[in-house]
Amino acid sequence: MVEAQSWTTRRSSNPRLETSVDIPTTPTGEVRYGTSNNIFAALSVTSIVSPTILTALIIASWYLSNIGVLLLNKYLLSFYGFRYPIFLTMLHMISCTIYSLIAIRWFQIVPFQHILSRKQFFKIFALSAIFCFSVVCGNTSLRYLPVSFNQAIGATTPFFTAIFAFLITCKKESAEVYFALMPVVFGIVLASNSEPLFHLFGFLMCVGSTAGRGLKSVVQGLLLTSDSEKLHSMNLLLYMAPMAAAILLPFTLYIEGNVFGKTLEKAKSDSFMVFLLIGNATVAYLVNLTNFLVTKHTSALTLQVLGNAKAAVAAVVSVMIFKNPVTAMGISGFAVTIMGVVLYSEARKRSKVTVH
Repeated sequence: MVEAQSWTTRRSSNPRLETSVDIPTTPTGEVRYGTSNNIFAALSVTSIVSPTILTALIIASWYLSNIGVLLLNKYLLSFYGFRYPIFLTMLHMISCTIYSLIAIRWFQIVPFQHILSRKQFFKIFALSAIFCFSVVCGNTSLRYLPVSFNQAIGATTPFFTAIFAFLITCKKESAEVYFALMPVVFGIVLASNSEPLFHLFGFLMCVGSTAGRGLKSVVQGLLLTSDSEKLHSMNLLLYMAPMAAAILLPFTLYIEGNVFGKTLEKAKSDSFMVFLLIGNATVAYLVNLTNFLVTKHTSALTLQVLGNAKAAVAAVVSVMIFKNPVTAMGISGFAVTIMGVVLYSEARKRSKVTVH
């Protein structure tokens, strides 16, 4: 590992950024339309590689991109000493904007959609603001909490989604669904009581970040409900990313100071940092792209199941790489939380089948 040259960070911290714009997955049928002018379709990848192998490669890429951005963020923010998580997140959003333009307008992976009204614009801006709140809270928490514990708290997103859905839309789930949320909360209580690096402020910030993701999911369903306002997930990313970057700009200038000048000064003496930042921002976009591709080649439900497993995989990798201490009770609490999330997903699926 490269030692920090002129910048230092907390030795016990495990920084990680919320790089993925947490957008609801798109149903498989919707993402397969409009492929007649698609350059990817013209390449006929499926005629070269079998569908099973292609799906496996896409899922592997999804896992690698998620874990890869975690490791790159850790290396930059801890070992390399780049102490500007908000600025790094803004770079991720700029990267998502550029790559989304290339993917949609050039490669045409999905049909381009316009913002049709000022009202729709402000709705998307509101979603971007909620996302930024979640990111700022999450990045702040990671100065105090290890990645593994952060992943455990993040797994409770369904709990906050259900709570906000009830408070904002008065939407009630079945008793089975609410019962399945009990182990989600119990597991976090168990893990918190046995976390060696527990920090109250960091814990509250992480809970705020997780709640922000749940709130965004509910608000998006509430704001973009009409057929004329619905945006494909990749188009929504295209519009949200620059808005999020604009919102994050004053935060990074106020909280992190002259970050632009410091970064340029560092880059002049160390060109490797430029490579790291570009690579990190690119992988951040791949998280969103592979998220879409997994949904397209499997289903939204499969992505949800893979997401449950991803939290456990990321936690294990973080412990292996970053060597943060864990306890048997903490592992048990995380396992209970993941089990609760799985039960919740199954209960919601059965509830929807019963309704229909």
